[in-house]
Amino acid sequence: MRSTKIVTSFIRSNGKLLILKRSNKVKSMKGLWAGVSGIIEKNEESLKRAKIEIFEEVGITDDKIILVKAAKEMRVNSPQYENHEWEIFPFLFETENPIIKLNWENSEYKWINSNELEEYEIVPSLQKVLFNLL
Repeated sequence: MRSTKIVTSFIRSNGKLLILKRSNKVKSMKGLWAGVSGIIEKNEESLKRAKIEIFEEVGITDDKIILVKAAKEMRVNSPQYENHEWEIFPFLFETENPIIKLNWENSEYKWINSNELEEYEIVPSLQKVLFNLL
């Protein structure tokens, strides 16, 4: 089975979580809601990749976020690729009143309570990833 390592980060501010709607310009999971995610390059450290993705996707710099928790990596079968799994490295960060600047990878964002996640069409296993962080 082929495996791809990815980071998925949730950002919390004022008790709410940031979720992003993936744009039609990305390769996978178009139109679904997600955390801040990205593929880990080669032997890159997962926390470093998480912070890079946060800056690229929502414009929050490293000095404006605090790592709250890093959960144990999770393996999830990919629903869109046969014989493929995602190896997910989950993170939860805290920030105060950030200004969100989306890049091309996402078309919109919302701040929600964790129990509202089920009301959205989300990427596979996102609730499971979040549960391991809370």
